[in-house]
Amino acid sequence: MNETKISLWFRLIWMFLKVNILSPSGPASIGFLYEEAVGKIMSEERFVEAVGFSNVLPGSEALKLAMFVGFAAGGIPGVLAALVGAILPPTVLMLIVATLLQRFQQEAWLNSFVAGMSPAVAALIVFVGWELFRAGSKKKTDRRVILIALLSAIAFWFDIPSPFVLLGAGMFGVILFGRRGFK
Repeated sequence: MNETKISLWFRLIWMFLKVNILSPSGPASIGFLYEEAVGKIMSEERFVEAVGFSNVLPGSEALKLAMFVGFAAGGIPGVLAALVGAILPPTVLMLIVATLLQRFQQEAWLNSFVAGMSPAVAALIVFVGWELFRAGSKKKTDRRVILIALLSAIAFWFDIPSPFVLLGAGMFGVILFGRRGFK
């Protein structure tokens, strides 16, 4: 085996272990993964593409994103390495949390804890959305980007499922940016 490939696999495992341990929620992990992967394993454009496709396809966004990043970095072995790093932390943590919740489910403080977390989770989702918007429009913010963002926000407001919104935004991108793309 080539030592470079092995070190890449361990780097993928470590990256996804770190991302999934230090930021266990989906939207927060995207921002952290952005910092870990962009410029080191993949380009910013490829990362935004990965996030978009992982939200369009059915299934867990975190696992699809791990597979996309792993494949971009190291093919099928990269996918397997990224999946090991992505699956291990949430599996172990969920077993621990399920055990603790089962033990403390009748405690009043637990409801207060969840009520306190809810606004922070909402703020986190807004923050990650803003970071992704900025990353996708860093080269040049123009009216087309703002139009797609506003139309997407309106569609989400009317409870249109996210895969349809993302596919529609992609089609608007083809129409608005044409063959030249976003430059």
